Amino acid sequence: MKQAEELRYLVLAIQREGNRLLAADLRPLGITPSQAEVLRVLRDHGPLTLSALGGLLVCETGSSPSRLVDRLVAQGLVRREIDEHDRRYLALSLTPRGRQLCRRIVTAEDRLHRHLSALVADQHLDETISTLRAVAEAFPAGEALARRRDTVKEK
Repeated sequence: MKQAEELRYLVLAIQREGNRLLAADLRPLGITPSQAEVLRVLRDHGPLTLSALGGLLVCETGSSPSRLVDRLVAQGLVRREIDEHDRRYLALSLTPRGRQLCRRIVTAEDRLHRHLSALVADQHLDETISTLRAVAEAFPAGEALARRRDTVKEK
């Protein structure tokens, strides 16, 4: 197996297992990992237009996150309002229920992050993240993640 091929499959394997573990923790909350990502991005960066939200998502790069948002609006977790800066757009923000659910999402994500951190020694984690960033940022999903990392609001 070529090294680049192995890298691709290693990343895929880790992503699938991480998503499986997170999905199991989120299932009792009634949401998927993709829906949780939307809620977290709105918590950390919102309010946002649908287009701006799409530019920060890893789960839905290159496509509109409208079906995810529609579901979250129907669940009473996200609200759509006329954007205060440009009335031609709708701004998406969390409802009080959405903010409350985000606290539980953070708890689930923290459990996963602790599990992953325990698998890699701290000094290797920095090197690993640096290598993965270099590869990921060549792709739209990596660019979306870089935008999120560079513009996160303090909570």
